[in-house]
Amino acid sequence: MSTKLPTEEDILRPLHQTSKKFYLLFGAAALALGIFLVGWGYQLWEGMIVTGLGDWGSGGGSTWGVYIGLFIWWVGIAHGGIILSAAVRLLGMDRYMPVARLAELLTIGGLSAAGFFIIVHLGRPDRMVTSVAGHYHITVNNSPLVWDVTVITAYFVLTATYLSLTIRYDVTHLRDQLPDRLEPIYKVMTIGYTEKENEVVERMVWWIALAIIIMAPLLLHGGVIPWLFSLIPTMPAWAGAIQGPQFLTIALTSAISGVIILSYAFRWAYDWDHIITDDVFRGLTLWLGFFSLLFVWLQLHQVIDGSFLNSVTKTHATEAKVSNPFYLIPIGTVTGVLAYIFAQTIRPSLFSKKRALAISFLVLLSTMTEKTLFVVEGLEHPMFDIYRAIPGVYVPSLIEFSSILGTVGMVTLMFLVVAKVIPVVELHAVEHMREGHGPGPRRAEEPTTGSEVTDD
Repeated sequence: MSTKLPTEEDILRPLHQTSKKFYLLFGAAALALGIFLVGWGYQLWEGMIVTGLGDWGSGGGSTWGVYIGLFIWWVGIAHGGIILSAAVRLLGMDRYMPVARLAELLTIGGLSAAGFFIIVHLGRPDRMVTSVAGHYHITVNNSPLVWDVTVITAYFVLTATYLSLTIRYDVTHLRDQLPDRLEPIYKVMTIGYTEKENEVVERMVWWIALAIIIMAPLLLHGGVIPWLFSLIPTMPAWAGAIQGPQFLTIALTSAISGVIILSYAFRWAYDWDHIITDDVFRGLTLWLGFFSLLFVWLQLHQVIDGSFLNSVTKTHATEAKVSNPFYLIPIGTVTGVLAYIFAQTIRPSLFSKKRALAISFLVLLSTMTEKTLFVVEGLEHPMFDIYRAIPGVYVPSLIEFSSILGTVGMVTLMFLVVAKVIPVVELHAVEHMREGHGPGPRRAEEPTTGSEVTDD
């Protein structure tokens, strides 16, 4: 591991250096988003009939599909990202300070993508005003859509506040090294800033982090979102108290995978080997293994519960799920990732950052597929299946597939733009690493393994 100490110039490198890699990635992300926007424009023109969605009833099929599956997936990534950042601050997990802001920005990007899917799935964007804003006092008690909008809005405001408080310190202390062309933005970010507020801000950030840790399992991705599914008794594939912890573990698994990918990308692009160290990747990989274990374990609970001593309809829904390759492959993939991480703890030489990157992509693809299947299977196997004679089959359309790449492109563009405006690694992280001459001491709550491996 490199013994070079990080400097302010290191974390400001993305703001001042623009390589061909940046332009290529920007172009690819913009193209992906553009393709989806064209498809969405076609959907707005022709109506939702151009998607693979069908009417639940005599038409058969599924009224929810990729759009809602990806909505849950992005919300999970967002909630998991801010939980990771909050845990770093609240539990003093100093090793992960260099990636805390990446996790916070991932939350902003994930919530933006999730909110975008709500608008896309409404069919007509104006319904956000006519159906939600205009009748909020009526619909808030009964509409899953309004609950979704409420949760996303509240969490977005909470995260934006959390992020902006920490940015003020960085922008003020690095102002002389920041681009002059962005002076108006920096003035807005630091309105009323004084050195006296630093201590107050630290306390505020700590309390917000505590609120996030408490709210996540009770109200957010461990609460409201899974409650919207688990409390519908006519959908046996959804019903059950296990959905809360299941959603939360999938959220954390997906978020850690996303942070690993972002960390690898920034380290590779800006030579941050001495900032985002091998130790950080090793620790994140072990946490990925821990939450993957919980994910697989809770899936096992669902399968056993649905297969034995249950209602005929829930047993039927479970049998359909466990015989579907779109369920077996993701679960098998996560199990394989778990086996690799376990083997890595026994034989540390098996670890490498490229392998960590690869398994992170596999986990994200698996959780995305599982969430989409969860949504579709719940609708295709209702309690009262009175239209069995006219079965409907849901097959995602090209527009829906393009929405996957489109929202990934949108979040990628956000990171590329943000990296040109503010440091994506906190100044506090650099100061801490310099004071401690490294990424910080190992703590009891962090998993540890053997010797470092530096291969890329």
